[in-house]
Amino acid sequence: MTMNQTQEPGLRAEAVLALGCTLGEGPVWDVQRACLWLTDIKQHAVHRFDPASGAHARFDAPGQVGWVLPTDDGRLLAGLQAGLALFDPETGVWDAPMPIAGEPEGNRLNDACVAPDGTVHFGSMDDAETELSGRFHRFSRGTVEPAGPDAISITNGPAISPDGTRIYFTDTLGQRILTAAIGADGSIAEATLFADTAHDFPEAWPDGPVCDSEGCVWTGLWNGWGVARYAPDGTLLGKVELPVANVTKVAFGGDDLRRVFVTTARKGLDEAALAAQPEAGHLFAFDSPVAGVATVRVPLA
Repeated sequence: MTMNQTQEPGLRAEAVLALGCTLGEGPVWDVQRACLWLTDIKQHAVHRFDPASGAHARFDAPGQVGWVLPTDDGRLLAGLQAGLALFDPETGVWDAPMPIAGEPEGNRLNDACVAPDGTVHFGSMDDAETELSGRFHRFSRGTVEPAGPDAISITNGPAISPDGTRIYFTDTLGQRILTAAIGADGSIAEATLFADTAHDFPEAWPDGPVCDSEGCVWTGLWNGWGVARYAPDGTLLGKVELPVANVTKVAFGGDDLRRVFVTTARKGLDEAALAAQPEAGHLFAFDSPVAGVATVRVPLA
């Protein structure tokens, strides 16, 4: 599949849930429940959306929540400012968070993904978006260790190739996406430049990345009015336009994993911009001819 810089039929994004998120993030398709989970970091909220019925539920989080991921016991593993925590959406109970060693007090967790083996890769960032205190970590069955580049102000991703052999790290303020090989033992090689998004979208910042079944990387574009798709060799393939500026991340869902859900944000928009973008912060969707990759449930033990 290729995409042109202009909008193509079939790739027209439309708002499917009016949320008005301050900072919508972390969309993930829950295969077992056939629903989408996403967060509003600044409103301390977790949202569940059931596309088939249109049902929507909102859950309060005990702080800023960057992402949630389904686990093998039916709960959700969440990335909070205070660390990793488990949440049971059936009872509404949050477990006490597990702090991440070495994280400064001003940092929070921002984005994450699950590798084919169930390992969770996630990043931290300076909540004030100024200090180079962000870094990447790996969670495996209760153990957390550094894994990937550090000294980044705003980390996003990671994203992992469908075969689990490559990982993509986003340095948002640096306007670049990095990549590294993943060894058979899970080790991560030194990261190198994958895409210079400043060249392709000089006025935008790359946000959350995700891989599709062809190994291409999709990234939200903050102040970029859309979602970009890059080939495995880093070549820009095209862009899907949205009617809002701050586009954060996509998730492939639906029965065939071809329904693409897109989170967006109102954060940083003044009154004039909000008036011009009444759908800012809503959840969008479009249909893709290429499928995504099913998210593995996180094993906890």
